[in-house]
Amino acid sequence: MYCSIIPPYLLRRLAAQHHEPRLLVAARAAKEALQHVKSFQASRAAPVPAAPPGLRQLTPGPPQRTVYDAKASENLPGVLVHKEGEPATGDPAADEAYDGLGSTHRLYAEAFGRNSIDGNGLPLDATVHFGQRYDNAFWDGKQMVFGDGDGQVFNRFTASLSVIGHELAHGVTQFSAGLAYRNQAGALNESLSDVFGALVEQYVKQQSAAEASWLIGEGLFTDQVQGTALRSMKAPGTAYDDDVLGKDPQPDSMDSYVHTSADNGGVHLNSGIPNRAFYLVATALGGKAWETPGRIWYDTVTGGTLPAAATFTVFAKATAASAKELYGAESAEHDAVRRAWETVKVRV
Repeated sequence: MYCSIIPPYLLRRLAAQHHEPRLLVAARAAKEALQHVKSFQASRAAPVPAAPPGLRQLTPGPPQRTVYDAKASENLPGVLVHKEGEPATGDPAADEAYDGLGSTHRLYAEAFGRNSIDGNGLPLDATVHFGQRYDNAFWDGKQMVFGDGDGQVFNRFTASLSVIGHELAHGVTQFSAGLAYRNQAGALNESLSDVFGALVEQYVKQQSAAEASWLIGEGLFTDQVQGTALRSMKAPGTAYDDDVLGKDPQPDSMDSYVHTSADNGGVHLNSGIPNRAFYLVATALGGKAWETPGRIWYDTVTGGTLPAAATFTVFAKATAASAKELYGAESAEHDAVRRAWETVKVRV
């Protein structure tokens, strides 16, 4: 299962700038990254078997992190540079990757009692400095991989904790729900990664739902880009508005759902709809989003009931059922979940 943080439509926009002298490096880097994404399309779309639900009951252990350096090659995993418990290396990418793996492990262990990404103590491996000016970060089904960015449009991809949390959350989905990476199931797959990527960042900062930015990939863009992040869960469609990259195309409700065959059926586009639903639940309930709404979403994705081809409606009903089971049919939590999905025009 291959899942990357930068949507193909952004890479295509950037790759098309090859006639613009000031963006030659970025355009070339985007073209290479886009070719890399395309080479994995078949594996991305395939559902993977979910792990046995019982694995998530194991007592969480300490993280087992290993960071490698690809040294601008595309050979994985690369040269070992940082093992669990060792001091910082002084390489920002390697140290950010190491810390981000640990922060993600801590959220799942402390907030949800999950024993690493697979629920069974999976060692967390990451490779930094992948490729030359590589414009992406991805989970390949076994490990994290980070590019350094082109320096014109994208900074290094370890600089955003929400990106690290996002990509590792694809592993959680892979090992629990096995959602297909296509159409609405794929958009749910992307949305779940945004949700838990945001929660990792909020957990580290101990932010309330009201204090959080709800931005995914904040800090990835250089100062040359008119934008704050890749996506906004609070207000999908507003993360950037740039003369090169265009305007953030994410819809915020089913009224503007994008029907397309590109990007595996719009998985990075339509994820804005369930993203906003989670944000609405979190802000309606207040407090720390990883506690109540995070628990509802976590129980839904790990409960063993989601079909691989789950639609938004199927997922919405499942979250409502989780809220009902956890807090009761007449609870504020159950009501908040139902209202959120109604607001984004998904039938519950």
